[in-house]
Amino acid sequence: MCGIAAIHDFRPTPDRLRAAEQLGQQMLDSIEHRGPDGRGSRVVGATWLGHTRLSIVDLDGGSQPMTNADGAARDLWVVANGEIYNHDALRDELAGPFETGSDSEVVLHVIAERGTDGVHDMRGMYAFCVAGPDDATTPMVLARDPLGVKPLYWARHDDRLLVASELCAFPSDVRPLVEEFPPGHHWTPEAGLQPYVDLRTDPLGTGSQDPVGPQFTQRAQAHIAIRETLIKATSERMMADVPVGVFLSGGLDSSIIAAIMARESEPGATVHSFAAGTADSPDLVAARRVADALGLEHHERVYTDDEVIDVLPEVVRATESYEPSLIRSAVPNYLLAELAAQHVKVVLTGEGADELFAGYHHLRELDADALRDALTAGLAALHNLNLQRCDRVTMAHGLEARVPFLARELLAVAQRIPLEWKLLGDDGQERAHEKAILREAFEGWLPEEILWRRKEQFGDGSGTADVMTRRAESFVPDADWRAVRIPGLPSARSREELGYQRIFAEHLGGIRAEAVLGRFATA
Repeated sequence: MCGIAAIHDFRPTPDRLRAAEQLGQQMLDSIEHRGPDGRGSRVVGATWLGHTRLSIVDLDGGSQPMTNADGAARDLWVVANGEIYNHDALRDELAGPFETGSDSEVVLHVIAERGTDGVHDMRGMYAFCVAGPDDATTPMVLARDPLGVKPLYWARHDDRLLVASELCAFPSDVRPLVEEFPPGHHWTPEAGLQPYVDLRTDPLGTGSQDPVGPQFTQRAQAHIAIRETLIKATSERMMADVPVGVFLSGGLDSSIIAAIMARESEPGATVHSFAAGTADSPDLVAARRVADALGLEHHERVYTDDEVIDVLPEVVRATESYEPSLIRSAVPNYLLAELAAQHVKVVLTGEGADELFAGYHHLRELDADALRDALTAGLAALHNLNLQRCDRVTMAHGLEARVPFLARELLAVAQRIPLEWKLLGDDGQERAHEKAILREAFEGWLPEEILWRRKEQFGDGSGTADVMTRRAESFVPDADWRAVRIPGLPSARSREELGYQRIFAEHLGGIRAEAVLGRFATA
């Protein structure tokens, strides 16, 4: 995990490359929080590469930019952000030789031996830049994971291509040109931007006529597939040479991840769990119950109304968004990450389960066809909404967040579940029916009152939404707030959103919201 930056010059000269290096160092300064354990840079051909490191795997040998002295990758260098969970399996398939235990070195060899066709072979969360000499077959490769778990932005300015992990890295004169690099794509100067996977039809990239397999006909079949696939995905994401914990809201998704971690950990190992909220908020109460049942070492961050208001500017700046629902959930996550970073370097979260198994209340009125469309749209929107929040609030504190539910193998399993099994039940039922197939798959793993607890948005369950309701007027005192318009941003839909927009514009003035930000249907 780290922050990356790169500048590729389309008409390089010694003077322009020196200027690119100076600019690149300024970009790295802006994202140093993403990698507090190290920093490196290098000019490779017409490309400057920069990296700030959060050491997770191969603590001694994983410094970047990284190259390899021998083999097909000897002239290539890489800066990579994220984790390749199947890097050991890929090592067995590739010629090598390998000089480190770093998963990022595998990226080098995949590109050297398979070219961009090999990008879909990597399982994990990643954004990377590989650069080679001017006479290389491909002097530069950019790629981002299929779901956009890891961020990547780019802009073309003055015959240069600038790339970075966060919006704040781009200089003010470039910001109007910045766009999000799309998930599931790679780019080279020769071929341009190309998709390498279609998550709707072939999430595993097999290319076969029936890529995910037939639909389940018995619920028990689905239960086994869900359980086994999620256990494997969680175990893979526990891969680290540093302590790993879990964000625990006390809801279904994070509680299942915590239960798997408790079972899959080495004997005698401690699993740290972290929860945040206002005093006696529903999330805190439920998380305590789960942690006690699973024998976790539990940590809490209890905060007040004043603390929420005080930290909001930091949260908006860190999240690089002004979307109200996102910021409400980002506040407890930001405070939680601050606490967790004192104990671990990696946390697992429950992100993505609602998009796979229909967990949102607003899906309740939909029929099967409409539900299919809504789930597809929700999955496609994660990269610049929930996943953006997840990445930014953790990396603001030098903490890596991993998302087992968004393993491509689990996406394939979820696509085999008949939509009728995902339809939500009557809202008045005593036991919650959203994500019923997921709950059934983990019967016996959690206390019944947790397994069937009704879903609450993190901002609601943690108490943050109530704080903003009470304090919105003092946060934005404008009597006629609806008449206020922030230049370059859409009209605010609420007093709260206007307050966030002001902070965003002060921090990232010039950024075109429509080119980089997601937005929920309602504020």
